[in-house]
Amino acid sequence: MPIMGQFTRNEIIRVMTKQQLRSELFRIIFGTDTPAGKRFDLILIYAILISIFAVILDTVDTLSARFTVGFLFIEWLFTGLFTLEYILRIYCSPNRRKYLFSFYGIVDLISIVPSYLGLIVVGAQYLLIVRLVRVLRIFRVLKLVRYLSEADVLIRALYQSRRKISVFFLVVVVLSTLFGCLMYVVEGPNNGFSSIPKSIYWTIVTITTVGYGDITPHTVLGQVVSTLAMLTGYSIIAIPTGIITAELANEMKRDKSIYPCSNCVKAGHDLDAVFCKWCGASLGNMHGQTPVLKEESQVGASSSKKPEQ
Repeated sequence: MPIMGQFTRNEIIRVMTKQQLRSELFRIIFGTDTPAGKRFDLILIYAILISIFAVILDTVDTLSARFTVGFLFIEWLFTGLFTLEYILRIYCSPNRRKYLFSFYGIVDLISIVPSYLGLIVVGAQYLLIVRLVRVLRIFRVLKLVRYLSEADVLIRALYQSRRKISVFFLVVVVLSTLFGCLMYVVEGPNNGFSSIPKSIYWTIVTITTVGYGDITPHTVLGQVVSTLAMLTGYSIIAIPTGIITAELANEMKRDKSIYPCSNCVKAGHDLDAVFCKWCGASLGNMHGQTPVLKEESQVGASSSKKPEQ
């Protein structure tokens, strides 16, 4: 019995140690609110960027022929590191099935599979370009608090300006169709405007000030119409930028906190909020310190000045 009791106690210690290891790995790999987690994410960003840069340079024939061994070493080095990271994510994930079939789980798998396929499948080296999917993994790392707040403001600005942008896009389509039909009538097939869709293509290229030059007007009236199209393009090209900039300025003024409420787990509070606007719970520990409104401080100061009765 003492031996059995000792064995049971050792097993319990071993299980506790294993759980502590998984918890610590989860806190570092999946967490972004700790110094260790932030360091891990930053190292991961550098590794992803270097591996992508190596893949891009490897497609240049002169560099690939000159530094074949170096590119091969870099590729397998990062493939090994990403494989180890993928295994650790599966090991410490609370819900392994959910992670494996999640978007980021599939991206993590796709980023390492092509390298191993190249060893066993003939012609699979052409699939190595799929390694560029690693750039999508940066979005996981951008869940860092200091980046997420900025991204959240930008997304809200784009969402708020979606209707204005849609109306602007519709106006551009209508103008392009009108100018395209007019150029088809004025220039005709003999001058390169062989159909209305091709004329609309020329109009879009002209309005957006790209100007490939593959189709050009030859008649005086056609040149006048093209001048009007170019002036129209210069006049309206900055409109979507102004719309998004205005909405972005508005969102920056009413920037919300990304920290969730500990009670209802909903975010979107003002930076100086004391109580959750969804459930009314206190947000005292939302930023790691208790926020105090100016009104409360003034009330506290005035009440402290009242004479004792």
